[in-house]
Amino acid sequence: MTAAVTARAHTNIALVKYWGKADTDLIIPQTDSLSLTLDQFYTDTQVQFDTALDHDVVVVNGQVLTDQASRKVRHVLDIVRDLAGTTTYATVTSTNHVPMAAGLASSASAFAALAGAASRAAGLQLTPRDLSRLARRGSGSATRSVYGGFVEWHAGHDDASSYAKPLMEDVDWPIAVVALVLDPHQKKVSSRQGMQASVTTSPYYPAWREVVQQDLTAIRPAILAHDFPTTGEILETNAMRMHALTLSANPPFSYFNGDSLAAMQAVRELRDAGHACYYTLDAGPNVKIFCETDELPAITQRLSDQFGTDRVLVAHPGPGIQWLD
Repeated sequence: MTAAVTARAHTNIALVKYWGKADTDLIIPQTDSLSLTLDQFYTDTQVQFDTALDHDVVVVNGQVLTDQASRKVRHVLDIVRDLAGTTTYATVTSTNHVPMAAGLASSASAFAALAGAASRAAGLQLTPRDLSRLARRGSGSATRSVYGGFVEWHAGHDDASSYAKPLMEDVDWPIAVVALVLDPHQKKVSSRQGMQASVTTSPYYPAWREVVQQDLTAIRPAILAHDFPTTGEILETNAMRMHALTLSANPPFSYFNGDSLAAMQAVRELRDAGHACYYTLDAGPNVKIFCETDELPAITQRLSDQFGTDRVLVAHPGPGIQWLD
């Protein structure tokens, strides 16, 4: 039995979206992407390899997962075993401090934490780049959660060249993200399903690849210059163009619900009233509002009045992966 290792990784919110795979097995994306790691939503995962086990045991939020439900976790463990030259099974115990499968990137924090804990429990000392590559094999967005702050994922063309690296890891900019949790339940169309449908059936997907490149070229200098309006305009437009791919798929589908549309309108009204803020959504109905910290009182008050205080969560730039042992 090896020593148990516990890692914590935080979720991230994509400002320029990852939406579509070029290689579904290796999870190589169609485009680069850029995100902000958040401090309030995270996963703690402990891994221990034990020669007494005859199979992997995966426990998430106190529930033992079936073989089917734990398939992606075991896939990452298999990669770690190959790297470490061992065949020993492991016990994985994970706690998600974020609503799962609701568009708040729980898979990003979950697989980044798994990659960190499993690799160290197996005796590996991976570089941040290689840890990012390992996390990617569980969930694409997890490759970015290895780092804190603003992070860019380079799409690459194979396993070795697809990894994330920080753009601004120590964020010296008073910014915040207000997460409006409109529906914490599992979404009907998974990100994986939605991406594949968009890539294969939306006639606008080729244009999406061009849009992402243009947005990345514009947002990098805006972030480094603390240019809030430019950053906000790019992330909001990029999100809407991503969701246009779901509406233009065959058959069409949407992650929005009525509250999502009402929240987007509320943000536009706040902006019209002089409060600088911009919205984005990943693959789910929950709206995230990007703002500077001095705007938080007005924004949280408006959203709390309209949707309820318990639905409004405030996050700030978060750290990269941490080992808790």
